[in-house]
Amino acid sequence: MDDSLRRYLSRAELAAASYGRLAGSALEGLWVAGELTALAAPTVAIVGTRAPSEDGRRLAARLAAELAAAGVCVVSGLALGIDAAAHGGALAAHAPTIGVLGGGHDRFFPPRNAELARRIVAGGGAVLSPYPPDHPAFPWQFLARNGIVAALSDGVVVVEAAARSGALNTASWAADRGIPVMAFPGDVGRPKAAGCLALIRDGATLVRDAADVLAQLGIAAAPAAPAEAPAADPVDARILALLGGGPADADAVVAACELPPVLALARIGDLLAAGTIVSGPDGRFRRSSA
Repeated sequence: MDDSLRRYLSRAELAAASYGRLAGSALEGLWVAGELTALAAPTVAIVGTRAPSEDGRRLAARLAAELAAAGVCVVSGLALGIDAAAHGGALAAHAPTIGVLGGGHDRFFPPRNAELARRIVAGGGAVLSPYPPDHPAFPWQFLARNGIVAALSDGVVVVEAAARSGALNTASWAADRGIPVMAFPGDVGRPKAAGCLALIRDGATLVRDAADVLAQLGIAAAPAAPAEAPAADPVDARILALLGGGPADADAVVAACELPPVLALARIGDLLAAGTIVSGPDGRFRRSSA
């Protein structure tokens, strides 16, 4: 990421910038790209499996967008799946979001989410790491990353998680710190719901939507936004305008972006993650009816 944006904050500086949330942490400090001012707001971590169902992905994106509209800063781990959908949902609501890496900024992992990280910084949020910029993302480091995600949050919501999932580790960090843990229920026969059901069995609060999350944290809900509010981002607006005339194939949507193909595909992926558009069985894209 851009060196001009990346800086190291000591534990004391970070505690001040994050409004005391990490004051009791054992961390020495964090590398930060972007701004931490969004942490002045109430914060909610949205986490879950890296391989969610489409329903889980849409739920995470919608939850993040609705919480962002209520003035909540969404925090997550910038992983594939639920994490990416949560960050994308917050960005779709034109709100800052905070992502935490399991490695250094210059050894970004997963590479597929590097463009999402750049959008987070550009959108007024931040990408954090406890590791120096050139430090690789070793698997065991993501458990520590989960602890930072929890520590930055006023509440942790697990959207969809299997019986063995990193999201459950984040929930454990939160529970140990006295941070409320919430989980969405799921079909008892679906493996991706097993982790959430276990959390609820063990005392996590069952939530069904953003209103439940806000009520659990004592945050007043904001008025609902108009269903057809125009997209402020010109690229998103061009995509939605194209799909407003009916389904379109990938080539047409990429052309409408007026971006290099790699960036266009990343933007399309963000809209899919946010549930703004969907891909049909014929491979063509459509505006979401949700």
